[in-house]
Amino acid sequence: GAGAEVGAWSSGGTMNTPRYYLGGAGTQTAALAFGGETPYRAQTESYNGSNWTEVNDLNTAVATHGSNGTQTSALAYGGDLPPSTAQTESWNGTNWTEVNDLNANRRLLSGAGADNTNALAFGGYTSPGNFNNTETWNGSNWTEVNNLNTARRNAGGLGNTNTACLMVGGYSTTYIGQVESWNGTNWTEVADLNTSRGFAGCAGNAPAAGLAFGGNGPPAVTVTEEWNGASWAEQNDMSTARSALGGTGTSTTALAFGGDEPPPSTGLTEEWNVPSNTVKTITD
Repeated sequence: GAGAEVGAWSSGGTMNTPRYYLGGAGTQTAALAFGGETPYRAQTESYNGSNWTEVNDLNTAVATHGSNGTQTSALAYGGDLPPSTAQTESWNGTNWTEVNDLNANRRLLSGAGADNTNALAFGGYTSPGNFNNTETWNGSNWTEVNNLNTARRNAGGLGNTNTACLMVGGYSTTYIGQVESWNGTNWTEVADLNTSRGFAGCAGNAPAAGLAFGGNGPPAVTVTEEWNGASWAEQNDMSTARSALGGTGTSTTALAFGGDEPPPSTGLTEEWNVPSNTVKTITD
């Protein structure tokens, strides 16, 4: 039989504002990018599969924040203003609105979730150390839930619900490949990345399928790895090494945008596609 189709990266439209430490949401053909630096940014851009268009700004310029959602229903939380913040903003497809804060100020945190009514914030950093705190968002308030096994920052967040996601890599006392899976109640350690790193972009639907790309080992890398629900396998590399990038989409149609090469920050966008086998049924 034929082997599995192999994915590859190709060039997409360049962002209007180069930046890194940004937030992202949506799909490969309907994405949203918001915040980032340098300097600290409030700009929000919408992607239609070909081009980025500037839309309404965040109320407060922020970087290293958590993010999740869709192009029309997204959430930005925590991050660095500076200093570290607990601030949360909700996007309704047109405007950003400030809503209730996280319980804990933090930056360099990770996020996952479906939209602006469903999110999970985990990990991060506030002097003097890393966080293992996890908080869940129900559309109105953040609630503290069970902690990560390993406190860390700069990790990838992968998943489209606050009851099932992965925390991918990050920085503890060094860059790590450790991955933890959230089932809505507890975090469990699962198989490590093949390449230890932080600041990777992520896409996919945890716990069954995902993608981790780019990041910092150091240095910045092009490495792409696919999660099949049990283990990580190396795939075709990105065209441009970068870390602190935005990532969204699925494990078969993902989007990577922005980041720090370094230097300088970039607006480059890459699209990941896995060709699908076409089956034709012939009837009388």
